[in-house]
Amino acid sequence: MDEYQTCTDEELIVRLRAGENVISDYLMEKYKDLVRRRANAMYLIGGEKDDLIQEGMIGLFKAVRDYQPDRKTSFQTFAGLCIERQIYSAIQGSNRQKHLPLNTYVSLSAEEEENTMGEQWAENPEAIVIDRENVRILEEEIKKLLSPLENTVLSYYLDGYNYVQIGEILGKSPKSMDNALQRIRTKIRNYRESRKKYTK
Repeated sequence: MDEYQTCTDEELIVRLRAGENVISDYLMEKYKDLVRRRANAMYLIGGEKDDLIQEGMIGLFKAVRDYQPDRKTSFQTFAGLCIERQIYSAIQGSNRQKHLPLNTYVSLSAEEEENTMGEQWAENPEAIVIDRENVRILEEEIKKLLSPLENTVLSYYLDGYNYVQIGEILGKSPKSMDNALQRIRTKIRNYRESRKKYTK
């Protein structure tokens, strides 16, 4: 598969449509880290990260299946959209609601998206668009809530490290890192609830 590394994703999709089915496996492997980052950037209350990763991989599969090479949007942007949409649908389902309020969903992704991402979200009437400025403000507020250690732990967590790996990096016990992640999650929940009450 080394030959694929010199091709753009869009070129690979054209070849995939022409019958080179192994390219599907290559793209799934190439973008699985993107799935992990998106899953790490979303907190599902009562859910498991592995469940979100699984949903994200389904979204990635749909992106590989449905992407049209003549789109103005790059495959990477389209894949990010499909991954987020699939994870978001899982969050909706887990809450057993037809419409999920904005304040039950927290995105901590710092990645920049193209404007076309928002345009495609708008095609789905049940999709909620969180604009970049709102995300930036939310991230800043969350940073203020957390201690320096918790901010460091969160940064590693969003990069895909688990609590054992974070403990090894920081020279801390796995238990203390697990506790830190629980504190982070609790603080974010409490902040979300306070915003919910404030906006009523």
